[in-house]
Amino acid sequence: MQTMVRESWTDERLDEFGKRMDERFDRADEKFVETGKRVDAVRSEMKEGFEQVDKRFEQVDKRFEQVDKQLDRLGSGIEMVQKAIIFGAVTMSSAFVAGFITVAIQI
Repeated sequence: MQTMVRESWTDERLDEFGKRMDERFDRADEKFVETGKRVDAVRSEMKEGFEQVDKRFEQVDKRFEQVDKQLDRLGSGIEMVQKAIIFGAVTMSSAFVAGFITVAIQI
């Protein structure tokens, strides 16, 4: 199937072509405006979402600070237990040595 090509461009045809092009560009402009609105909506949703994430991270940071404080307290408690165990070991060792010396002197 062959299409016939018009050999001459008249002013009317050029005007009609210009109008069709304008209509198409107007539709394209409308689509760009719609796309811009959608992008703006997505940006605002993302901004709200990131604000919520930031709030959650602040809460997590506060919880970690509390855990750090508890671990510091627990660490100082463990140090006290270690000192008590060392003191007890030194005391028991001293008692054994004193007992052995007493037994050695008795013999």
